[in-house]
Amino acid sequence: MVVGGRQAKDALFDGLASVARALGNGRRAEIVDVLVQGERRVDELAGEIGQSVANTSQHLQVLLRAGLVTTRRAGTRVYYALAGPAVAELWTAVRGVAEGYVAEIDELATAYLGDRSGLETISREQLAERLRSGDVVVLDVRPVPEFAAGHVPGAINVPPGELDRRLDELPDGQPVVAYCRGPYCVYADEAVRGLAARGRPAMRLIDGLPEWAAAGLPVAVGAARSA
Repeated sequence: MVVGGRQAKDALFDGLASVARALGNGRRAEIVDVLVQGERRVDELAGEIGQSVANTSQHLQVLLRAGLVTTRRAGTRVYYALAGPAVAELWTAVRGVAEGYVAEIDELATAYLGDRSGLETISREQLAERLRSGDVVVLDVRPVPEFAAGHVPGAINVPPGELDRRLDELPDGQPVVAYCRGPYCVYADEAVRGLAARGRPAMRLIDGLPEWAAAGLPVAVGAARSA
């Protein structure tokens, strides 16, 4: 046995496993999924995951102790962010393992997202080419703070629930591509279904902004422009 013995080894592996334990809760995993998009306040996170501010704060403390998130104070407000790119990569890896090995993931996804078989999709590479050609309208259907933290260049921000009242603002004569947080984000699906129901050709980006950025494609930062 190496210096330190069994007890020291147990402590080491327990420490390594603390990261997995921190992610071993659906609400905390959802918090990480939101923070991949950019920093958020606790009240914003609470609204996103459907929990009280108190419960959300408890989950954030677990993530803080595990070193997965950091905080930034601006006046009286505290913002939470992922500790670094490796945390986003870890979440992507966890999600990928679940997709590959957890048999019921497809059923669970369909129960939440609905039947996607009728939704036309577009790959990141195809969208990049269409953007170069200038023959597509891109909708970022995430909340405003996430758009400001980073978005596809030229995208129009139409946050959840605003599509109906802003439909007339969208340029005519071009197909629309909607995207949101990633492969399990419902906002883009809802936008594509809503547009299709109104006779507008629409597609969903196959994943989301984090995957777009991870592929090295250009990302713009800043507040939304008008549609």
